[in-house]
Amino acid sequence: MATVLSAGLLLASIAYANPVPSLFTRQPNLASCPGYTASNVQTSDTGLTASLSLAGTACNAYGADLTDLTLTVEYQSEQRLHVLIQDKANQVYQVPSSVFTRPSVTTVGCQNTADLVFNYVESPFSFSVVRRSNNETLFDTSAATLIFESQYLRLRTALPSSPSLYGLGESTDPFMLNTTNYTRTFWNRDAYLTPTGTNLYGDHPVYFDHRGANGTHGVFLLNSDGMNVVIDNPSGEQYLEYNTIGGVLDFYFMSGPSPVEVAQQYSEVVGKSALMPYWGFGFHQCRYGMQDVYEVAEVVANYSLANIPLETMWTDIDYMYLRRVFTLDPDRFPLHKMRELVDYLHNHQQHYIVMVDPAVAYQNYPPFNNGVDTDSFLKVSNGSVYKGVVWPGVTAFPDWFAPNTQGYWNALFDSFFNPATGVDIDALWIDMNEASNFCVYPCADPEAQAATMGDPPRPPAVRLGAPRPIPGFPADFQAVCKAEVTFNVNASTFFGEKIIVFGSAITIGGGDIENAAPLSANNYPIWSATIDMPPNTNVSYQFVRAEPDGSYVYEATNYTILTGPCNSTSQSTTKTITTSSPPQSSKLKRGLELFTNAHGAPLEKRQTKGDQTGLPGRDLINPEYTINNVAGSLSNKTLDTDLVHYGGWKEYDTHNLYGAMMSETSRLAMLSRRPTLRPMIITRSTFAGSGRQVGHWLGDNGADWAHYLISISEILEFGALFQVPMVGADVCGYAGITNELLCARWATLGAFSPFYRNHEESGSPPHEFYRWPLVAEAARNAIAIRYQLLDYIYTAFYNQNQTGTPTIQPMFFAYPEDPTANSLGHQYFYGPGILVAPVTEENSTTTQVYLPNDIFYDYYTHATVQGHGAWITLNDVAYTSIPLYYKSGSIVAQRASSANTTTELRKQDFAIMIAPSANGTATGNLYLDDGVSIEQPATSYITFTYDGKSLAITGSFGYEVGVDITSVTLLGSAGSGNGTSAGVGARADGKVSRKIEMRIPLTGPHSIAL
Repeated sequence: MATVLSAGLLLASIAYANPVPSLFTRQPNLASCPGYTASNVQTSDTGLTASLSLAGTACNAYGADLTDLTLTVEYQSEQRLHVLIQDKANQVYQVPSSVFTRPSVTTVGCQNTADLVFNYVESPFSFSVVRRSNNETLFDTSAATLIFESQYLRLRTALPSSPSLYGLGESTDPFMLNTTNYTRTFWNRDAYLTPTGTNLYGDHPVYFDHRGANGTHGVFLLNSDGMNVVIDNPSGEQYLEYNTIGGVLDFYFMSGPSPVEVAQQYSEVVGKSALMPYWGFGFHQCRYGMQDVYEVAEVVANYSLANIPLETMWTDIDYMYLRRVFTLDPDRFPLHKMRELVDYLHNHQQHYIVMVDPAVAYQNYPPFNNGVDTDSFLKVSNGSVYKGVVWPGVTAFPDWFAPNTQGYWNALFDSFFNPATGVDIDALWIDMNEASNFCVYPCADPEAQAATMGDPPRPPAVRLGAPRPIPGFPADFQAVCKAEVTFNVNASTFFGEKIIVFGSAITIGGGDIENAAPLSANNYPIWSATIDMPPNTNVSYQFVRAEPDGSYVYEATNYTILTGPCNSTSQSTTKTITTSSPPQSSKLKRGLELFTNAHGAPLEKRQTKGDQTGLPGRDLINPEYTINNVAGSLSNKTLDTDLVHYGGWKEYDTHNLYGAMMSETSRLAMLSRRPTLRPMIITRSTFAGSGRQVGHWLGDNGADWAHYLISISEILEFGALFQVPMVGADVCGYAGITNELLCARWATLGAFSPFYRNHEESGSPPHEFYRWPLVAEAARNAIAIRYQLLDYIYTAFYNQNQTGTPTIQPMFFAYPEDPTANSLGHQYFYGPGILVAPVTEENSTTTQVYLPNDIFYDYYTHATVQGHGAWITLNDVAYTSIPLYYKSGSIVAQRASSANTTTELRKQDFAIMIAPSANGTATGNLYLDDGVSIEQPATSYITFTYDGKSLAITGSFGYEVGVDITSVTLLGSAGSGNGTSAGVGARADGKVSRKIEMRIPLTGPHSIAL
């Protein structure tokens, strides 16, 4: 979630972020930069090394030119080439190996036989990478001289005209990159509404260059500093140019030659993606702005009543006391009721997840105090804890580099999420970890900024109990005896000023002004709210002005009211407020309970002098080269970039690693409390390699058709290119007001992303699937198909974990020599054998699908559809359906029936679907395990092979699945050669498939004549 600034504060943010208009920014002549000369070249069978010396007078374009560099070239395998250009002194920052583990080199390549050939020119130094098989140049830096300065690096590669490029994310731009006057910026930020053309939450500086029959290759730059990557073709000279504000040039080139092979090779560089629990592929529900635990329980019950399978319920930061991490709101989410909620879910084979943010409230409570005591927070130069502003107001931020931070984080998890005494979550959601900081740089007065922004936000009114009976839940969740009172007051206010009702009843504060009930201004100047009250009770109250600076203006005297009897609802009060909006005096300040001198160890003792931590003397706040950070200056709305982490690492260099480091620390904390179970962590901010640890949801998208379409491209980006396969969008849209037709379409689309969750922001009308009959039907249909295919996609996910083969694949991965497939960003393969072709026109039941020259089978009717490398039009696509096709040559092992939970799903038998290719053959796989354990006591990996006559079932059969294959369906074939090609097509009897019922245990090999 992101903060929304007022107009005035937004202007202040812009003013601070861009203190010097771009008109006055120095524009150096980069053409005058001399480049480097290579010398002392030493070669071997596995690579080379060389010295690079500045070839002329330093141009010092955006910093000081480094005079001496080194070049290291390694043929790390026959398919991977590593090229590293760094400073000779080994002082320039490099991504720490503790954060990014370099790929292991077990079998080195040989420069005489490797797929890629490294060539170089001595002066001015440039290098090229050539594909050996066809002598095609893949990367050529002679397009411009190399610049390597203290705070600016420039390297340009020439490209062929009209290239097909993909990657360089995170982005909401089209899947295939624009190649004219186009810039991708890498600087992770809190990106509300995920606008196109801007830097977003994650940093993945890898691209795939697809050249059809000439092959596909990948290029990865391991560099976490801020960066602009420019793609342009002035005067027809196509190029891609890296412009970084630090770090080194640490390249990995992957030869492919197929797109899938590039993905596999990239997984060897960044690491294989983490396995997720089987239940994690069920349907998830969340909503920001839940009033209390009763509302959470009602959502769970309503899904059950609507017969829509709900696997996991989530809770956003609503559960926290004043938004402080590792706390519960005692009045709205009390511990005993939270434990009852979790017990209910677990007893019904369901799961529970909550959010944890990195920012810790700067308050006198254990998570802050323990962080200070263990020296786990970021500090400013005088050794005091650095302050920012996030949801709880003034905050501290963990220093993930500090040696005690892992233990500190583990202890918080072990205590707060303790199964016996705390909230027993099943997985974790982490957010705001770019890191997001609401404070406008330079954040000289975080207390004042927090008060002005109203952080922490006022919690909703306390309810005495559930507003109505909640079926199936225990007595604590049933309606209680109460009276409802509607409070009305006439009060004129200025922008930012709020009216609250404060009094003796617990639901209006109970003497605690922080818990006073907010009133709504929907009928301004009348402010009103209907609030639960204890029945037959004398209650005193008054109306209070809550000022935007955090102060209050009280009325001189209290009102009193005798509340009505049980279940009375007609009682109301109407008053005119007796106070006026004040200037800046006669106000009582809200107590912030802040420690102004919280210290840990002195900062200088926390730092060590070591290699690769960064050059001294740099301007870490305003470097001369400016990247296109939409938030403005580097430090605006995030951590100050001159902060120094434990070990001497600068936030300037490591900013883009913050979310990835929180991910790893949180993964280990989850393992600490559940050592034998696979952790599932869903994060917002990522870096290259984050898929080894976590999954990713696509952030605070909009509830609109544009974001529906964008979600498809982003899922392809993360799943196929970045090796973060557990990915999905907030279905029906996070921000704004969705509608029935959009939500129905999105419910069906979201079911075919690996991570499937409905979520939205506070303040918008709720859009759980059961809110509309049409959406409920769409969700039931889509979830039924998703669950029947769950083992199939779980197998694909396992294969990605083992080999890097993407679970989700764009069309050009499957059809690399079909040029039309290159730009297709809105249809894709869900696993190797299911083509997903969602409706792409808003408010329409007609859509177009591109089918390459191949055979497909309609998922619903089993009809054979011959593709001809052309678009086909589908009419009358119901809002409760989504076009799906089996890809020819595939065998899909799916459950014969769906179920309400994944636990029950695992008890369903299997049905085998055979989709023969043009030559009548097909293959597929099925992986089986217990679905949750890190160390599996037994597994099965079963291969299905159809040769046109019989189905062979082979492989390993160690896992006792407890169910059988009960049917085999042969699509589009009579089994005797009838049809359009080699046994594929319509049957002579007019049927489009043949289903054979049988019972075959999954305990050993079998052969079935068809």
